[in-house]
Amino acid sequence: MNDAPETRAEGVIGPGARVAITGGAGFLGQHLTEALLTAGYSVSILARRAEQAEPLRGRVQRILVGDINDADAVAELVEDADAVIHLVSNFRTASGPPASYYTTNLEGTRTTLDAARAAGVKRFLYCSTIGVHGHVESTPADESSPYNPGDLYQLTKVQGEQLCFERAGESTNMEIVILRPCSQYGPGDLRMLKMFRMLEKRTFPMLGACRENFHAVYIDDVVDGFLRALTVPGIHGQAFIIGGPEYHPLREYIAIAAKAASLPLPWIRLPYWPFYLASVVCEAICVPFGIEPPLHRRRLRFYRNNRAFSIRKARDVLGYEPQVSLHEGLARTVAWYREKGYLPDHDTSPTASTDAPRNPGERRTP
Repeated sequence: MNDAPETRAEGVIGPGARVAITGGAGFLGQHLTEALLTAGYSVSILARRAEQAEPLRGRVQRILVGDINDADAVAELVEDADAVIHLVSNFRTASGPPASYYTTNLEGTRTTLDAARAAGVKRFLYCSTIGVHGHVESTPADESSPYNPGDLYQLTKVQGEQLCFERAGESTNMEIVILRPCSQYGPGDLRMLKMFRMLEKRTFPMLGACRENFHAVYIDDVVDGFLRALTVPGIHGQAFIIGGPEYHPLREYIAIAAKAASLPLPWIRLPYWPFYLASVVCEAICVPFGIEPPLHRRRLRFYRNNRAFSIRKARDVLGYEPQVSLHEGLARTVAWYREKGYLPDHDTSPTASTDAPRNPGERRTP
């Protein structure tokens, strides 16, 4: 491996280049790997478990199985790479040991940055999250909005960003770019499956007024944002929010989800605060014993966190333009759930009762 020269040389990572991806077998990682292979890149991936990477075997240059803090594995991953895309972060659970967040989200980023710089990598993309902004007081927020992490996961993602900015300010030959995707969804993602199953069973609760905004982004648009950040020159040391074409009040988002699944609107409407207080008690009882609580604050904050973001910078600098509306993206996601047997098939068409609110003041284009 080569020591990094003292001056940074700007460059574009185009098709034919070698790209190493940490977390290449995850939801975003698999979609991103497929897009890079289709575009003619050579790809190597690091995966936590071998079975995750099995669909990519024989198609990527190399598959390494290991932990993000295994310095030897990471060094082997990035050897001869032109670019590194760092996607790995720990899975958020209320019962997870606090040290695991720092180990993965901060120290894992440090390990990957060190290996990439030592290998002479030209560009390093760090996948952060709009969660670093937490609950947004003034909307739409943008890349200059203050950090406001609401939990340990978000805090350690902030620290990962800060480390990247610090390294970007050093004199190296490696360009560093930070991407903050909004809530990602699409075929292959199971995080929203619970919501759709509850809508199916008519057990999904609406807690509180649900006026706060929710900003999602379809997986194909996220991938496009990453590909642009890989190829656009002159963006060293910058951060970009990657979001969908619109954000919606939460009650409208849920209505759109119900319509996409040809299901009625939720009928259960309950006050928020009693459930939030119950989540505090659940955590206090379960977490000390390493038990994942059935109700916890992070899940409840879904109903109260305001998430609305401007994607103007990504549009102006990267040429990013999201193509998939929330209506279309959720319909595609539901179709995938049904194809895979996660949701039962429905032949019924949406009725008037499932229509989303039509108040034009409730929908905003970022």
